[in-house]
Amino acid sequence: MLSYLFIGANDVELSGQFYAAVLLPLGYEKEVDGEQLIFSLPDIPDRHNGPGAVFISKPYNGGKAEPGNGMMPGFRVKTRQLVDEIYAAGLMAGGTDEGDPGIRERYSSNFYVAYLRDPAGNKLAMFCNAE
Repeated sequence: MLSYLFIGANDVELSGQFYAAVLLPLGYEKEVDGEQLIFSLPDIPDRHNGPGAVFISKPYNGGKAEPGNGMMPGFRVKTRQLVDEIYAAGLMAGGTDEGDPGIRERYSSNFYVAYLRDPAGNKLAMFCNAE
C-alpha cells in the first residue's frame, strides 16, 4: 500500500497554492510543518505516514526540484464534474495543462481524466471511473 508522496518544489508557497487547489476539494487537509507542507486525509490515524499523505517541500539534498520523467500521481475523484472543477482550479493556481478533461477510451469507456503539471513541472492525473 502506498503511504505517502514527497513532491519537490522550487517555490513551496506557489506549489502549495496549486496543491491546495487540487487536493482540498478531495477532502485533504493542509498543514504547515516548518518549510514543508503536508496534505493528508483527516480520517487516517497516522496522517503523516498515509495512506495518501502528500508532502510538498524543497528537495532535502538542496538541489533544484525537477519533474521525474514517467512519474505521475493519480488521484481518484468522485465525479466528472469535480474533475473539471479541480482541473480549472489547478490552472488558476499556477498549474499548466497537460490534457483537457475527458474520456480516455484507451483505458476504459468510463475513464474520465484531466492532466495537469504543477509549478515545478510534475505531472498529475485527476480521474473518475463513474459515469
